[in-house]
Amino acid sequence: MKRRGFTIIELLIVMAVIALLVGIAIPSFRAVQDQAKVARAQGDLRVMKLAMEDYYINNNSYPADDANQAQTILLGVSNPVLESNIYDPFGATTTTLYEYKISANGSYYVVYSIGSGGSGVVTINNTGEADTTAGSPIIVTNGQIQ
Repeated sequence: MKRRGFTIIELLIVMAVIALLVGIAIPSFRAVQDQAKVARAQGDLRVMKLAMEDYYINNNSYPADDANQAQTILLGVSNPVLESNIYDPFGATTTTLYEYKISANGSYYVVYSIGSGGSGVVTINNTGEADTTAGSPIIVTNGQIQ
C-alpha cells in the first residue's frame, strides 16, 4: 500500500517549528526597528540644531517656545534650513513634532524626541543645563546635558 501526503503529526511538527522560528525572529526585528528610530531621531535633531543656529544668526534670538511651534517658525524664514516639518519617530502619531523648550532668558534651547519609552521630558534652565525629568529622551541643545 502506497502512502500519499503527510500525516497530521508531521504537519503539526512543521507548524510548531515555523512558530518557534517566528517567535525568535519577532523580538530581534523589534530591536532593529527601535535602533532605526533612534538613528532617525538623532539625525533629525542634528538638522533641527542647525536650523536653530541659522535662525539665531539671522534674528539674534532663538524662536519663542510658543506652544511648541518652533518648526513652523523655522519653516517661515526667508531661506529655511528645514524644507518641511520633521516628526518624532517615537511620537504617539505620525505627525508628532519634536519637543522644543527655551530657557526663560532666551539664551538656551533644547530640542528632543520623547524616546523609546514614549514619555521623555526635558527642561532647560538659564545656565543652559538641560535636565531629563522623565523617560529617556534623545536630546540636542546649545547648552549642557545633565
